Order: sequence, then C-alpha cells, then structure tokens
Amino acid sequence: MWTTGRMSNAKSRLGLGTSLYFWALMDLTNTVLSSTAMPGVELETPFSDRAQSHQRSKRSWVWNQFFVLEEYTGTDPLYVGKLHSDMDRGDGSIKYILSGEGAGIVFTIDDTTGDIHAIQRLDREERAQYTLRAQALDRRTGRPMEPESEFIIKIQDINDNEPKFLDGPYLATVPEMSPVGTSVIQVTATDADDPTYGNSARVVYSILQGQPYFSVDSKTGVIRTALMNMDREAKEYYEVIIQAKDMGGQLGGLAGTTTVNVTLSDVNDNPPRFPQKHYQMSVLESAPISSTVGRVFAKDLDEGINAEMKYTIVDGDGADTFDINTDPNFQVGIITVKKPLSFESKKSYTLKVEGANPHLEMRFLNLGPFQDTTTVHISVEDVDEAPVFEPGFYFVEVPEDVTIGTTIQIISAKDPDVTNNSIRYSIDRSSDPGRFFYVDITTGALMTARPLDREEFSWHNITVLAMEMNNPSQVGSVAVTIKVLDVNDNAPEFPRFYEAFICENAKAGQLIQTVSAVDQDDPHNGQHFYYSLAPEAANNPNFTVRDNQDNTARILTRRAGFRQQEQSVFYLPILIADSGQPVLSSTGTLTIQVCSCNDDGHVMSCSPEAYMLPVSLSRGALIAILACIFVLLVLVLLILSMRRHRKQPYVVDDDEHIHENIVRYDDEGGGEEDTEAFDIAALWNPREAQAQAQAQAGAAPRTRQDMLPEIESLSRRVPQACALSSTVHGYVLAKLYEADSDLWAPPFDSLQTYVFEGDGSVAGSLSSLHSATSDSEQSFDFLTDWGPRFRKLAELYGAAEGPAPVW
Repeated sequence: MWTTGRMSNAKSRLGLGTSLYFWALMDLTNTVLSSTAMPGVELETPFSDRAQSHQRSKRSWVWNQFFVLEEYTGTDPLYVGKLHSDMDRGDGSIKYILSGEGAGIVFTIDDTTGDIHAIQRLDREERAQYTLRAQALDRRTGRPMEPESEFIIKIQDINDNEPKFLDGPYLATVPEMSPVGTSVIQVTATDADDPTYGNSARVVYSILQGQPYFSVDSKTGVIRTALMNMDREAKEYYEVIIQAKDMGGQLGGLAGTTTVNVTLSDVNDNPPRFPQKHYQMSVLESAPISSTVGRVFAKDLDEGINAEMKYTIVDGDGADTFDINTDPNFQVGIITVKKPLSFESKKSYTLKVEGANPHLEMRFLNLGPFQDTTTVHISVEDVDEAPVFEPGFYFVEVPEDVTIGTTIQIISAKDPDVTNNSIRYSIDRSSDPGRFFYVDITTGALMTARPLDREEFSWHNITVLAMEMNNPSQVGSVAVTIKVLDVNDNAPEFPRFYEAFICENAKAGQLIQTVSAVDQDDPHNGQHFYYSLAPEAANNPNFTVRDNQDNTARILTRRAGFRQQEQSVFYLPILIADSGQPVLSSTGTLTIQVCSCNDDGHVMSCSPEAYMLPVSLSRGALIAILACIFVLLVLVLLILSMRRHRKQPYVVDDDEHIHENIVRYDDEGGGEEDTEAFDIAALWNPREAQAQAQAQAGAAPRTRQDMLPEIESLSRRVPQACALSSTVHGYVLAKLYEADSDLWAPPFDSLQTYVFEGDGSVAGSLSSLHSATSDSEQSFDFLTDWGPRFRKLAELYGAAEGPAPVW
C-alpha cells in the first residue's frame, strides 16, 4: 500500500503557502513488489486481511514536518495540511482522528477529508512545535485501517519581537580624566525571535544620547569614553541612551532602548587651597591645656580620600605653644593650647599653617604642589588670675616638743596679674580640724597653735589659701605636708599585768617570769630597755632581776623555802629605763603568788585556806564529808520551807511574844524598850519596780518576791482604791487593810526610820507607850489603837513619796 501525498489546493496556497508532502516508505522486502505500482493506486485487500496474511508489513505514516506561520490574524481557521490514506476511495468510509498536543484545542481535523486547521493564534515564542498522532478508522466498524502514526507541526517564526535590555537601566562608573576608549560598561539586548531563521534576531547597537562623551560598539554593546579630560568637578553625572535594532539594523526592523547612568569617579587632580591667607584669633591666658583656640580650613574640590587633609604648623613663634589637629569628619584644622599662656609674659603669637593632601595621584603632579599655607595671628587676652604659690608644694618636718607659736615654714604666694594685688593667707579648716596650726594673714608664716604629739598624729596635711584683697573670689591654694618628728617623751612600761607563781619548794636562782616592755616613742636607732629592781627593793632578799640585753628581763629567786602560810603574795617593783635623751623610766610591779606544788613542780593550790584541811585526809573521806554536808543542807532547807507554808496565829496574852517594832521619826518615839527599826531598804525590791513598769506598759504583772505567801494573797484582797502599787506604799496599805480586818492580829509595822527628814518632826511621837519618866507600869493600849496610828503613818508616807491616798 502506498500513502499518497498531494499538493495543497488553492485554499492552502492562500493560507500562507503551507505545503504538505507525503512520502511512501516501504521495507526493502516490499520494494520489488511495489515497484510497478503507481502513486494513488489502492490495493483491494483490506488492512486487516493483509495483516493476517503476513504477506507484507505496512509501516506507519512518515512525512516531513508541517510548517505554519505564527501570529495568523485572519478570521477563518488557518489551514495547516491534509492527511490522506491510500485506502480512502472518497466514499466517506474512512474516518480520520487527530490526537496529541493541542488536538481539539489548537488544531482540528476534518474526519472525512483529513484537512487540519489551527483554530487559535499561534506564537512561536510561547511554543515552537506540537507533536500529534493520526489514525484512520473504518467508519462502520471503527476498526483501524492504518496503524497510528506521529507527526510534528512546527511554528514558523516572523519578526514580531523587538530587542529588550533585560538588565537595564544600567549604572556605571568611570574615573574622571580617563583617556579616550576607556571601557565603561557592556550592555546586552535579547530578541525572542528565532535566531536560526532569517535576521529577525540579529541585533545592532547604536547610541542615541551621550555623544560626544561616549560611544558604543554596534556588535558587542560595549560603551567607551569618547572625549578626553572629562572633569568630575565640571560635570559628574551623564545619562546615555543606547538603542538595539533587529533585522541587522535594516529598515523595518524592531528596536528597543535602555538608559545607562554614568558617574565620573573622583581622582586627586585638585590641590587644596585656603580661602583666607590670614586668620585672626584670640585666647584667654587662663585657657587650659588642649582647649580650642580656633579653626582653619583648606578647600579641596576633590572628594573622599582625595579630599583628606593634614594640617601642620610649619613656622612661627608659637609653634611650641600651640598645636594643630585635623578633624577627620569635616577636614578642618583645630588649633589648641599646648603650653600655659601668660598675658604678662607674651601677648601675641604668629603661626604658619600648612594644609596638604596625604594621598597624591602621580600622574597629576605636574599640576603643581598639592598643599597650601596660611598665616594665623593669635592674641592672648588678660584675665584676673588667682594667686600662685611658689613652690607649688611644701614639706615640713617639726619635732613634737616644738613650742607653741614657733614658725615652722614661710608660705609665699603672689598675684600673677600686672596689678599685683595684695595677698591674705588662711588655712582651710577642713584640712586642720584639730586647729594645730595657724598662718599669719599677711606674712604667710605657718606656726604651731597647739602642742604636737607624734604618738597621736604623726602626719598633718593642711591646705593654705591665698586670697586677693581686691577680688576675694580669686583664691589660690597649696598643700603643706607636716611630719612630726619623735622625741623621747614617753617612759617604757609593761604591756600588761604580770603575775607569776612559785612553788614552796622553789630553789634559789630559779626562773619564775620573763618580762618585756613597750614604749610609744620611735627612736631612730630602735628601742633599748634596761631592767633593774626599783630603789626601794634593791636589797630584796627573795627575788632579783637579770637584764637579758634584748629588751627582756628574767625574774629569779634569791633563796629557797617559801611558805604560803607565812606570805602568800609578793609584790616586786621593777624599774624600766629607755635609751633616749633624756632617759625616761617607770616602775612596774610583778605580782608573785606562793603556791603548793606536787613533786613534779605542778601547781596544786595557791590559796592559804587549803592548809586548814588535814594533810592525811584521803579523797574518799573528803567525798563522804561533802555528801554529809549536802544532806544536812537539804534537810535544813526542807524544814524552813515547811515552816514558811504553815500559818501560826499570834498569841497576845503573853508579853514575851509581843513585837513592838515601832517606827521612829526623828528619834522622838521615846517608847520604852523600843527596838532598833529595821532597814526599810529590805522592803524595797528592784524587781517589783520593774514589774510595776511592765504593768504600766501593758505587760502582765509579776508576783512579788519579797512578800510571804499570806501577805501576797492579802494584797490581792485589798480594794483597788487602796492597792495603788506593789511598792512600799502598797505594802503599807495592805498591812493597814489587814489590821482593819483582823482585830486580834498583832501589828506588823517593821519599817525603817527615814534617813533624813529635816529639823523637827511634824508628826510628833507615834509611840503608844508612856514616857520613860512615868511611874506607871508599861501599858499595851497601843494594841487597840494601832488603826489610827497606821493611818497616820500611811499619810506621812504618802506625803513623802507622792500625793496622799484617798481613804
């Protein structure tokens, strides 16, 4: 079978001249069989029968590619080509089917004629080709009449895309003063058209704006400088417009443009220049070191590192008095004070200042020197200055025994101003709080005002002030350090209390103590002490002193056989002398106790009472004796406790049991057999006063410790109007209430006579006894009238201690 290709009809020729070529390809085994066949001749045997007979193999359709132009703008579908099988007899029994990329969407096929049309606009830049598959079926049975074959439709390019600069706009930099032909930047334009078909994608570059400064290579797009000596200081920025045109630049080609912004970078081609050749400045003479006097500026048309400046003082009489530094931010020269100024010494200075570029371009050295100079005149202005001390520091040494009012140093200050005002001196009292010194107001003589003591203050640091008479605000100061020198004014002494112990069996020449001394003085050659017995003990028969010649001494026994019962303590006076001038000495006492020791020399007892015990008493016997004593003490305390808790009524019918401890006032009681009044201090208990203070502060009251239980319980039953306090006053009121309540109880008025009441007794005699001169017998009527007497006593006590109580 042959597949026949036909030329397109007139319609296809109108459709952009598309041609469809079919070629019949056969196997070599079928070449002879079909060599006599003519194109267009169809075989009678169907495809299925031929396939089953295995007489020859039918290969797939193979034809050249279809070509169709892009961007068709017509209203009718665009004819692409025609499919035709040699089995098609034109009766419509063959049905053509199209599948693959774009089938039914971009391309359609007439299933009867096999005509292929494009129903959408084709764009080669979006898709350059489509791969499709064709199938011929029996319309009645749907059986394939031909094997499915694949073919390609290629989109043929037209010039429908202009060149584009995808990286534009461009930024470029080129140094100023660059030679002609210096490369600036390369620009590139791309054309989406097919570069393999015609000239649609062949681009040519040209410059539309930027001449005569720049040029562009038409093929490569490289931009170069075209003018010499382009000066950044004259014009820094350039805008260059570049065009790219396809079709090799021919008429009718499409074009695109881009902008290139070119900046001329700076080079050091301009020397600095001072706008002023003379500067006039002034500065106060009191200006401190490093203070700013003024600024100078050398202008440089360059920028960045090429405009950096370095300023130096190259000449002038102030080169050693002033200095100049460069401000890196503003490139100005800052003139500062290098040394102290004095209007009285020099009133003006002249400086020659140079400004230069530290970074130079060698190729521009022929333009001249890259530095410039200017002259600076500086005037020093006078100010009222504080007095100045000469010298600026004083160090004085003075012995501590210097006489009050002695001049130890002359302090001198002067006014540095031309007027030379008078100076008045004083001491800053915050530096001399002890007021040990004073200074003469006019002469500056520094003198002592109090005795000096090196042992108390060895150094004094004071500040002396100098003030101008005409301007008190101008005050100068100077530091004066005074070292107090030591003199021998302190005697040596023992550093502590020395106490030694010797045994009764001590031998002659035995060491019992080593002593040392201290001295508050500090001689240059160090301390050296001498020890000996005091004159009053020079012939002491018991002890002696040996000087060790190393500021210590040994105390030795002169005899043996000390007895504690004869003398238990010895007091040995020791004379201590120093080596100063004059020699000072003092006497220290060593206390020596005689002790009993065992055979090894260890002290057992230093108390003489220890000898009262029998020597032969054993340790067990001593323990038994102590145990018996302890048992007896416990029994005694138990009996006393039982008696204290037992209440015994007083008996009034026996004269021997009547206690008449009557209070005496001014010794006017006079009653017969009056006893000695008790000490009222026994009724005063400090703990009760504390308890009363706690009660006033809101704390819980404490129980009296100086009252018997029955008295304490009685005080609780006293009405509140009577129980004013727990002191002596309250105690008296409690006893008064007890007497009023119990008619048979004897009075218990053991009170102390007042120590001092003045002359005469206001109360008179309170005794119920008759006068000693009476002939009558002793009467005990006071037992029945003690109530008024106690009441009178309470009133007197209230008058002595405070306001009288309300009964």
